[in-house]
Amino acid sequence: MKSIGQFINFLLAMVMTGGMLVSLGIASAWFYLDSQLPDAEQLRDVRLQIPLRIYSAEGDMISEYGEKRREPLTREEIPDAMVKAILAVEDSNFYTHPGVDYKGLLRAAVSLIKTGRKKQGGSTITMQLARNFFLSPEKSYKRKFLEILLALRVERELEKDEILTLYLNKVYLGHRSYGITSAAHTYYNKELDELSLAEIAMIAGLPKAPSSNNPLTNPERALKRRNHVLKRMHTLEHISDAVYEAETAKPSTASRYTPEIELGAAYIGEMVRAEMVERFGDAAYTGGYHVHTTVKTRLQRAANKALRTALDAYDMRHGYRGPETQIVGWQDANERARQLGRLLAVGNLLPVIVVDIPSEREIVVEHADGSRRTIGWQGLKWASPYVSVNRLGKEPKRAVDIVSLGNLVRIAYVENEKDKQGELRSYWRLAQIPKAQGALVSLDPHTGAVIALAGGYDFFHSKFNRVTQASRQPGSGFKGFIYSAALAAGFQPSSIINDAPVVIEDVTLDSGVWKPSNANRKFTGPTPLRQGLAFSKNLISIRLLRSISIDFALDHVTRFGFDKDKLPDGLALALGSAEVTPLMMARAYSVFANGGFLVNPFQIVRIEQEGVGTIYRAKPLRACEVCPADEQAPRTVSAENRYLIYSMMKDVINMGTGKDAKVLGRKDLAGKTGTTNDYKDAWFNGYNESLVAVAWVGLDNSLTLGRREFGGRAALPAWIDYMRVALDGVPETEPQQPEGIVHNGADFEDVTVEAIFNPEVLDVLDEKPQAEDDLF
Repeated sequence: MKSIGQFINFLLAMVMTGGMLVSLGIASAWFYLDSQLPDAEQLRDVRLQIPLRIYSAEGDMISEYGEKRREPLTREEIPDAMVKAILAVEDSNFYTHPGVDYKGLLRAAVSLIKTGRKKQGGSTITMQLARNFFLSPEKSYKRKFLEILLALRVERELEKDEILTLYLNKVYLGHRSYGITSAAHTYYNKELDELSLAEIAMIAGLPKAPSSNNPLTNPERALKRRNHVLKRMHTLEHISDAVYEAETAKPSTASRYTPEIELGAAYIGEMVRAEMVERFGDAAYTGGYHVHTTVKTRLQRAANKALRTALDAYDMRHGYRGPETQIVGWQDANERARQLGRLLAVGNLLPVIVVDIPSEREIVVEHADGSRRTIGWQGLKWASPYVSVNRLGKEPKRAVDIVSLGNLVRIAYVENEKDKQGELRSYWRLAQIPKAQGALVSLDPHTGAVIALAGGYDFFHSKFNRVTQASRQPGSGFKGFIYSAALAAGFQPSSIINDAPVVIEDVTLDSGVWKPSNANRKFTGPTPLRQGLAFSKNLISIRLLRSISIDFALDHVTRFGFDKDKLPDGLALALGSAEVTPLMMARAYSVFANGGFLVNPFQIVRIEQEGVGTIYRAKPLRACEVCPADEQAPRTVSAENRYLIYSMMKDVINMGTGKDAKVLGRKDLAGKTGTTNDYKDAWFNGYNESLVAVAWVGLDNSLTLGRREFGGRAALPAWIDYMRVALDGVPETEPQQPEGIVHNGADFEDVTVEAIFNPEVLDVLDEKPQAEDDLF
């Protein structure tokens, strides 16, 4: 008996020792894992991931960037029906459990023992919140244990309403939507308080499986899940029998809604996005930044329209290149809808399929939604076939000369076009995506603020930003800077230069000589500088550059913001052989517009952060005669020099290569056309004292635009159309004449400079220019 008692005592001791060891092990594991957990108090400080949003100066949305869209709410802002719907299917005991549903966990454990498979279950809202904020998505026993520990800690440190609010603001609900507000916008384009109960139930059914229960990707399953939510609400007596029956009978009304882009300025949006990433890294996409730009809504729309109109006009001059493709099986309405549904509008050019040719001079086309419209002869007759960039085919006589049934084509709306009688008419026309591209940028010359920017025909067709990324030769548009250098060297607008043929040695050419000429192959002999610039005389520019020396000219040109090391060191500089971007040209012309100051282009006015306020505000250096030194942009060109160039460039519009701009009816406009060899680039750079605008047209592959596609023909129309809007209501202003300048009243020689060699006034060369006899 004694041995039996001893054995029992031994067993009891072993059990107690084992129990203590197990308890100690569990406690050790508890403390070890607990030490790895974050402080639940951090939840209050977690910044919800809100996408980057970019706005115009007036507050119109330009772009949104970021995979996660969140719009956080306070508990008071969350509708009671949404709370009841979520709790009904996710955690009906939320307000009574301590953060962990032990019964649910036990059921999951029993299921594991019976089936041998892990099954997700027993997760409370608190546990889901803990997992989403702090833990990895892996499914493991350790993570589940950490999830339980952290949920208990969260419940100790946060109130129930705080936990629920954080969950509803963070939970992923599919299609980039995080939180119930974003989901309401994404699926219904409504605010939370505008949702029906059926719509609330649809959103409440998403947390469990936001992809497979999604109303957009799996509408049948989503509808079943929605009705399950409603049934749970009915079971819990949150809704009556009548409401339950009425709401479950409703069809799904979910659709894909994206943030409303109020202003088409995607090129500037991409510039801002890149700058924000440079400032904040990847946090730019999630930090809740709202960026307000310098872009003015009305002027941006004008720039978009002006550039597209000019490119469309160029394209129509060179003929119709034919349909985009032939649709196989076009007779099938479903096939037509499928093919058109894959395509987006490019600019304002809509994709359609030719479905009927009812007469010789009209066609019927069908849109993606099945609607049809008739295109009459006035919208077809322009479409002579394209043969080459310099040649058109025979003028069409019938619609079948242009298109065939089943052709996929584009159409565009022509609004308020004047006919030969001066009457306004609007109609639809056959169109095509332009082969040429372009750019238009406009600056406030006093600050450098970018007020409009179109980097191409359509950003979503080509994301290459020609305003900032296309380095092209400016042609004669560069001559203004050479003439400015000549004035700084002592020339005057009335100085005479010989416009005559010249032969220059050039060992880089096979012939060993360079024989530059004027664009029209004509010469005017001795010519005042004023006329030489107005009519863009190449030979005058070359002689002028050779007279003042290339080195002097290069030094002077850097005053307009150009990099000397990237400029050609030869006489071809006079003809604009440098490679520059439209933005660089706009900055340089701002010096002429603002009185001689070099400003820096910028596009961000201020940056605001959700929950923080304004974190950045631009403080650009300004073109101002009298202002604090830390606010003043550097003066790089004298007031006298700038005044004379302004006067000479006004003549470019008054009587020279830019005379078509006289249609604007203003006397304060100045500018310069630019055309490069073989018509590869067409420019117009123009301004008054209020704003600068630069337009460029060319092919991305640098091939020719075609004969006679001068800057005044291809680019100037875009500049005119933009300035017509931009200057509406802007009073005319004439530059103030500096004291060192007097008028002598002679034609083309109306300005002379007193104290021209005073370095305090003009900072010019110490010696006078060569006499005319020495100028070749």
